[in-house]
Amino acid sequence: MKKIEAIIKPFKLDDVREALADINITGMTVTEVKGFGRQKGHTELYRGAEYMVDFLPKVKLEIVVGDELVERCVEAIMKTAQTGRIGDGKIFVFEVERVIRIRTGEEDEDAI
Repeated sequence: MKKIEAIIKPFKLDDVREALADINITGMTVTEVKGFGRQKGHTELYRGAEYMVDFLPKVKLEIVVGDELVERCVEAIMKTAQTGRIGDGKIFVFEVERVIRIRTGEEDEDAI
């Protein structure tokens, strides 16, 4: 099992969710986050004063899938989240040792 974490632009969330649903991924956790990478924020003007916005709004998706679905998930996220501009985000893939569904006690693949 693997955990896929993807940091994407907020306006791409619905497209990514639909692409994942198309490959039968129905469960995910979504968190609104802020951060920056190479784009290092930007400057904005507010009431005539210029100020630096260091942390840009992003969305973090967390999905746990069986090993056989990892590449399809990664491809779906990359294809739909990509705009070709700086700040499109990143995808991280982690090994998952154990999963337990609290309600039923099911474990691992059965709990996903």
